[in-house]
Amino acid sequence: MEPIRLLFMAVLPGIILILIMVYLDRYDREPIRYMVRFFLWGAFSVLPVLGLEAILSILNPFRGSALEIVYFAFVVAGFSEEFIKRKFLLRSLWQAEFFDQRLDGIVFSVLIALGFATVENISYVLFQYAQEPLVAIYRGVLSVPAHMLFAIAMGYEISLAKFAPTESDRNRHLFKSLWIPVFLHGMFDFILMAQQWGLMIFFFPFLLYLWISNVRKLKRFYEDAKQIHQFELENGGEEEPEIAPGNDQENRLIVK
Repeated sequence: MEPIRLLFMAVLPGIILILIMVYLDRYDREPIRYMVRFFLWGAFSVLPVLGLEAILSILNPFRGSALEIVYFAFVVAGFSEEFIKRKFLLRSLWQAEFFDQRLDGIVFSVLIALGFATVENISYVLFQYAQEPLVAIYRGVLSVPAHMLFAIAMGYEISLAKFAPTESDRNRHLFKSLWIPVFLHGMFDFILMAQQWGLMIFFFPFLLYLWISNVRKLKRFYEDAKQIHQFELENGGEEEPEIAPGNDQENRLIVK
C-alpha cells in the first residue's frame, strides 16, 4: 500500500478523537495553540518512553519465566507510557491558569495521549507493519481509542485532585491518576500479549467496561461544564457555580 495512504490511516483515528474532544470542550474551550502544544508534548513523550522501556527491558527479572509477559504488559508498557504521559501532563497543566474546570483535566490528558498514540501508530502502520494494512484498522479501532480511555481515567483523577477540598483527597487522587491507567493499560496489553483463548474471552467484556466507565466519567465533567456555561449566561458571568463538597464521585455543581 502507498506510504501516503498508510500515513493517512495511521493519523486518522487520532484526528477523529481529537475533534470529538474539541467539540465536547466547546463550553469553555481553550485557545487552539494550547491544544496543539499538548498534542505535541504527547508526541515528544515517545522519546523518554522508549528510553524508560529500554531500561526496564534490560532490568527484566522474569526473563524466560511465565511472569515475563506480565512484566512487559504492566511494567515495561503500562507503567512506562502512563508514567511519562502523566509527568508531561502535570508539568504542563497543573499550574496553568486555563485549568479552571474539571473537564480540562480530561481534555488535555487525552490530547497528550493522542499525541503519543499517533506517533506510535505511525511507527507501527507505516514502518513495522507496512505490508499488513489490516494492522492499521485493528490499531485504529482498538489501540488508539484505548489510549484515549486510559487518558480519561488519568485526567479524571487529576481534575479531582486539582479541585479536592483537602490535601489528603488531593494526594489520594494523584496516586490514583497514575495507578488506575497503569492497571488498565497493563491489563489491555496483557490479554493481547498472552495470546491465550481463555484470556481472550475476557477481552471484549474488559473493553466494554473501559468504554462504559470512562465515558461516564467524561459525561460527568461535560455536564459540569455545560451547567457552568448555562449559569454564566443566565447571570452575566458575575458569579460562578462551585463544586459541592461531599463524595467526589457523585457531587454536582451548586450556585454560591
